[in-house]
Amino acid sequence: MGAETTSNSASRGGDGDSHRETQVVLNVYDLTPLNSYTYWFGFGIFHSGIEVHGMEYGFGAHDFPASGVFEVEPRTCPGFIYRCSISLGRMTMSPHEFRTFIENVAAEYHGDTYHLITKNCNHFTNDISWRLTGKRIPGWVNRLAQLGSVCSCLLPESLQVSTVKQLPEYHACSEEEGTESFSTTSPCEPTENNDTDLKHLLSPSAESGEVAFIKEVQR
Repeated sequence: MGAETTSNSASRGGDGDSHRETQVVLNVYDLTPLNSYTYWFGFGIFHSGIEVHGMEYGFGAHDFPASGVFEVEPRTCPGFIYRCSISLGRMTMSPHEFRTFIENVAAEYHGDTYHLITKNCNHFTNDISWRLTGKRIPGWVNRLAQLGSVCSCLLPESLQVSTVKQLPEYHACSEEEGTESFSTTSPCEPTENNDTDLKHLLSPSAESGEVAFIKEVQR
């Protein structure tokens, strides 16, 4: 009986806790102090991240055809104002299984594909929540994009941009390896232009903490 139990445990990954249920949490941040007023009318500009196994995962924009998925300490995403946490449900994926999962997902979320209306940080968390729990994030979190997709004229001209070009710090690409090597430091400060304030709002800031970009699985 003991040998059989050991064998069954090994078939599940050799860890008795590998399939223990884990909470999946949505952490929501304000992108502007104006949210304090507009939130009560069901409207605001928000960033969100998914907290799993003690880390938070989000999606940000940059100019490279590589992973825009990053991880930070929960509820501390730099440059944003933490608002609240929302329980989305539970999952049974172990830390090792989740790491493999998020590295695969990172290949679908390149920084240069970020789009405020069609593929932003909240679309990312909604997708991850659905895959992990079968539930969507609350609609109010991404209402700006929903309104923009119906009528872009409702949005300020400064928000009608395809990507936010705030660059993470990358090491030089190695021709021998054929892959990018990512720095675990935070993104570089945005280039100076008329959209500097917007870029600061929609991408993690280098001024407040470190952001580690997830290295995607090469396909």
